[in-house]
Amino acid sequence: MSGFCLCKELFLTVLYIPPESVKFLFFFRKPVAFSFLLCYSLSYRTVVNMTKTEIVDAAFKVWGRDLYRKTSLSQVAKELGVSKPALYRHFENKQALTKAMTERFCDDFASSVRADFEKALQEDADDGIFTIIQSVAGFFARNVYAHIFSLINIYDRSMDGHIISERIRARGVDMGTISIVIEKKYNAQYPAMQLVFATVTFYMSYFHKINHSFEKTPSAEKIQSVISTINRLTKNGMGFSHDEAGALDFNKLEKQVEDMTINAKPEPLFKAVAEAVAEAGPWDASMDMVAKRMGLSKSSLYGHFKNKKDMLRRLFLSEFRRILEFARQGINLSANTAEQLYLGIYSIAVYLRLRPEILVAIGWIRTRKLDLGKPDKNTDIFKLFGEIEYTTTQNINEEERQLISHWILFLLINILMHPYLSDNNFNVNSNKKTQNNDIRVLYKLITLGLGGFLR
Repeated sequence: MSGFCLCKELFLTVLYIPPESVKFLFFFRKPVAFSFLLCYSLSYRTVVNMTKTEIVDAAFKVWGRDLYRKTSLSQVAKELGVSKPALYRHFENKQALTKAMTERFCDDFASSVRADFEKALQEDADDGIFTIIQSVAGFFARNVYAHIFSLINIYDRSMDGHIISERIRARGVDMGTISIVIEKKYNAQYPAMQLVFATVTFYMSYFHKINHSFEKTPSAEKIQSVISTINRLTKNGMGFSHDEAGALDFNKLEKQVEDMTINAKPEPLFKAVAEAVAEAGPWDASMDMVAKRMGLSKSSLYGHFKNKKDMLRRLFLSEFRRILEFARQGINLSANTAEQLYLGIYSIAVYLRLRPEILVAIGWIRTRKLDLGKPDKNTDIFKLFGEIEYTTTQNINEEERQLISHWILFLLINILMHPYLSDNNFNVNSNKKTQNNDIRVLYKLITLGLGGFLR
């Protein structure tokens, strides 16, 4: 056998290239074929040396940048500069890769916060709470891709949160520690503790958005600043006094709202759109789904909407307008700012209880990017609570007021959504409703922080 033929057989054996796949090479001059095979060999070695860790890192990045809207192995392969089949040497399918990502997330989170959780148990309530908040928020502030993974897959119930908690517990971190620490001083009910973590989630998302964390790691000073904000809101809320927020007659205010005239009856077409979004989410809801619900052809929908984007925009903006009108009507029932805040919160709760498909649809867009275009003042629901003239926020700028308003709405949707979460899926037909007591707990946390739950 000639040297070249031996070389050929060696390459075919080492690289597992079937001879018929490279026959064309040997129509060319031998040096050309040899050069091709040498290059292929170098490429192959890169694939072989590629580790599971590198693949998991790439998946966090490429899927995270798109908020997990699409999760294909082709995206990961492109990020790594390899072919899709090369990934199968390490993961048999996408589910296996997702499982590895979950294990990595649990490993990283637990190793980052374990010592602080143990420390918090030895401290008094306020110091312990701050230690836990600083630890959890610090982890997510430094790790934007871990935050996105948690936001979409755990917070938004794509994965079973109880199973994740158990996996973290197996790594030496009990998420119930926050309850033990809080209860040293505060009589905080479960919704309050849930809302503390929701506050961390909200401010971390905003933090990464304004700091463009995909492009550069935020500075230590910025991280400490957002942690301080979260801790202040957790401890004192918006800074209302107990005389202001602690003396409200909730029954009276709730009855005033319930006695108002409400126009919550939906148009059949928009109800079908909302139900499709509630079922599949805004990314996956389609005009086909809406047409099927209406008993129409898809083509007939184009007489109502230009396209899917126009359909979603008109749904949300029309509903936002109706919610705002009803909430403002409630706010105007009192001149007292503490009462106005609760009247606005409770008005939105009443409306969304009557329209669970809208609540679930809005619940989806808490964690999903959705381009609805620029809203006007009659549809910008996120600014609603910034319109109230609180004495506690007189010294903050307009942007901070709007952020607090957005935070309040985020927490309200969070608490209203809870009864519609069943088996980690949105169940729009649930007969359960958020209890008024949970909305009162939300109000106390917003206005007084944990200070509203002192034993």
